[in-house]
Formats: sequence, structure tokens, C-alpha cells
Amino acid sequence: MNISPLIPLFSSFIASSLSWSQTSMTDLLYTEKDLVTSLKDYIRAEEDKLEQVKKWAEKLDVLSATATQDPEGFLGHPVNAFKLMKRLNTEWGELELLVLKDMSDGFISNLTIQRQYFPNDDDQTGAAKALMRLQDTYRLDTHTISSGELPGDPMTVEDCFELGKIAYSDADYYHTELWMEQALKQLDGGEESSVDMVTILDYLSYSIYQQGELERALDYTKRLLKLDSAHQRANGNLKYFEYQLAKQNKVEAEEGQKEKEKREREKREASDKKGRPTDYLPERRKYEQLCRGEGIKMTPRRQSLMFCRYSDNNHHPLYVLGPVKQEDEWDRPRIIRYHDILSNSEIEKVKELAKPRLRRATISNPITGVLETAHYRISKSAWLTAYEDPVVDKINQRIEDITGLNVKTAEELQVANYGVGGQYEPHFDFGRMSDVPSGGATVFTDVGAAVWPKKGSAVFWYNLFASGEGDYSTRHAACPVLVGNKWVSNKWMHERGQEFRRRCTLNESE
Repeated sequence: MNISPLIPLFSSFIASSLSWSQTSMTDLLYTEKDLVTSLKDYIRAEEDKLEQVKKWAEKLDVLSATATQDPEGFLGHPVNAFKLMKRLNTEWGELELLVLKDMSDGFISNLTIQRQYFPNDDDQTGAAKALMRLQDTYRLDTHTISSGELPGDPMTVEDCFELGKIAYSDADYYHTELWMEQALKQLDGGEESSVDMVTILDYLSYSIYQQGELERALDYTKRLLKLDSAHQRANGNLKYFEYQLAKQNKVEAEEGQKEKEKREREKREASDKKGRPTDYLPERRKYEQLCRGEGIKMTPRRQSLMFCRYSDNNHHPLYVLGPVKQEDEWDRPRIIRYHDILSNSEIEKVKELAKPRLRRATISNPITGVLETAHYRISKSAWLTAYEDPVVDKINQRIEDITGLNVKTAEELQVANYGVGGQYEPHFDFGRMSDVPSGGATVFTDVGAAVWPKKGSAVFWYNLFASGEGDYSTRHAACPVLVGNKWVSNKWMHERGQEFRRRCTLNESE
């Protein structure tokens, strides 16, 4: 179930939890582990078969060497004659069956069964684009990613080349250049690879040309032709690049000083603009700055007015003796964090209930109202009802007790999981939060706020003013997860049902 844009959301309450492995990938890890075990069984079976064949060969080698020294004398012994007949009539046939026996049946059968759960080309492309999204958001150079400094396994030339190819297929020449250059550096550094340098240089020269750097494209083309002088496309590009460069140089030679200065200025501006293709999100730069912890708009004076406190929610009986820890995260809009709201056992129970139902998160199309997946929301989610487990009912009641709001008209508890690269771009009336090693913050792009994940905590804010009007300063986004895995639980309370708990006002700013 997703929220229709026609239904006003009253507040957002986000509880968080932690997992160190990406849930959507965990099953694949165990599948691969099972296949490795099956592969080892196959190898052992093949080794056993070869050992039997080896022993047979060694035995016959000794026997044949003795027999052929004096064939008549050897065959003059009736036992030797009988055993020769037996070997050729029976035992060699058994050896033939042993050699022909396919020991791979078990492994192939297991592989065939598991293959239905394998990722497809679209999944691989999605993972590559997630990696490039992280590269851009957190300003990571290709060497940092490829060398395993994130941390992670180092990338091979083949890995870098594959990322470059995927970018190339989208006409994303900026990322094509970055990853083809990294592949080339690793080849130049002596790494062995099945990908040849000519192929990499071919992609690299063209992607650089597409970005307007004619001289660099020409240099890489010449380097390619030194390796393969008969390369048809490179020879054609060489002539074209040289022609264009000569034409450009002629124009520049005929220009006056002012025109030269203007052209140089245009070149510098073009170089400055070189980079990622522009996209649909006007606040992309601000969003990514906040994800990196940059550009947060909180002055020291405003910061001095933010406090931590123990809250009993207006003397609520449950919290008079055991108040909750409340911390001001932001002032306008007011964002509050409640610490230690979920215990580890509750977190694990919620994850256990949600895992079997996790599906790609959807959004409601603002025009048709139809639920659909979107490239700007990359996560999996599930919905938990209060009656299916006491833990869910207890969490819902705790939300009501802490906020003072009626949860009877609220949405069911939504559980979402963001793996590496998972994100939700700027939007209204939705929220995400959790504790992860790196990345995954919730940022408010309109006011320049960033709220960082913390395991077991909950963050609360109102999306509507008390007047019922929407608070557009709550536009926010879930930053992509750089390292780790983010679990969140979302509780969306509606305006309906809060009439006597948060009374309506005529002032739109209250």
C-alpha cells in the first residue's frame, strides 16, 4: 500500500535498525556458497576417478614392461595368458566406462536449479549504476573504489571495463572515460587481463572525443594504432580527428586577439562543465552536498538553542519514572530524535517478519494513481500489521505514547531495506533512517539539514502545519548507502484522528 497524493500526511515517525549485510543479496551469498560446496564435491569426485585411472595405468605399465621383455615366455604361463584375455575382454571395458563416467551430474543439476535465482543483465546493470551513483554523490575517484579502499575487494581490469561499457551503452561518456582510464592504468601497471588494451583505447578515445577533447582523443587513437595499425575504425577516426583539429587550428590562426581570448574562455568554460550529464533533479547538487555532510545550514546561535532532554510526554504514566531520551535535530522544521526506542531483539523480530515479504518499493503515480517502481526510489519494503505479532503491536503503541498522536488512523508499519547504493531522492511526506557504516543520511534539501543514521533511534517531524497546510520545508531525501545496509521502519500518521490531540489553527505557519 502506498499513499495517494490526495491524502495529507500528518507526521512521519521513523525507527531504525542495523544489518551488516544487504538483505536482498544475502540469499545470493548462500546460493553461491552452496554452489562452491557442490563444485568442490565435483572436483573430489573427478580426482577420485583420476586416481583410480592412474593406479590402473601404473599397474599395467609395470606389467607391460615385464611382459614385453619376453612375450613368449610370459604368455607361456597359462595364468598370464588367462589374465591377458580377462583384462582385454572385461577390465579394459570397465576402465572405459569409468573414464566415460560424467562426475559433473550433481553439480550441473544443482547449478540448473539455482540458476533461476541468479541476477540477470538488468540486475548487473543496476548494480553498476549504483556504484557510479555512489562515486558521484560521495566524490570518490576510480582508484579509491577499484583498489578496495571503501573497503571491499579490489576490482580487476575486467570489472572496470564492464562499468565503462555499461556507461557507454547509456551514452554516459563521462563515466565511460573514468572507468576505461582506470582499466588502462591497471593494464599499464602490469595486471594481466583477458581484455586487450586496443579495445579499451577504442572506447576511451571515442568517449573523450564525445566530450569535446579532440587532442586527447587523437593521442589515444595514435596509441591504439601503434598496437594495431590495421584497426579499421581507429584509422578512420585518425583521419577525421586530424582533419577537425587542422580546421580548428586554421580558424584560430586567422582569429584576432579578442577572438582568441574569447575562444580560450569558451574552452575553459566547456572544460569546467565537463562531467556528469544533467538530469531531472534541479536540487541534485544541494542533495549530494548534504549527503557528504557539506552545506548544512545551522548557525552557531541556532545550534545553541538545540537541547537534549528526558521527556515524559506531558506526564504520560509509562514515562514518568522512565522518560525517553529526546534530542533536537533541527529547529525549522522541528525534527526530534528519540534515542533507544527499539531494542535489539525487537529490531531482529521486525526484520524476521519483513524479510519474506520484501519487494521493490513503489510510488504512486501523481497522474494515474497507479503504483509503480521508480529509478529515484531504490529499496525494498514490506508492511506489518499490528495483529500479526505482539512486537508490532507494542511498537505501534510506543509510537502513540511517545508522540501523543492517535495511531488507529495511521498507516501500517512499513519496513524498508536499503542496500549499497539504495536511495530515495528528494520528495515530500516520506522519511528514512538507520545506522550504517557510511552514507545513508536523511537530508532536508530545502532547509539544508542532515540527520545521520543511528541504530535503534527514531526521528519525528510534522509534514503538515496545524492548519492542515503542507510544510514544504520538509522536502527530504534518503542518501545512497555507501557501505553497509540500512533498515528502517516508517509510521505515517494521518491528519484524521488527531482533531483533539493536535488542534487545527487558522495560521498556516503553525
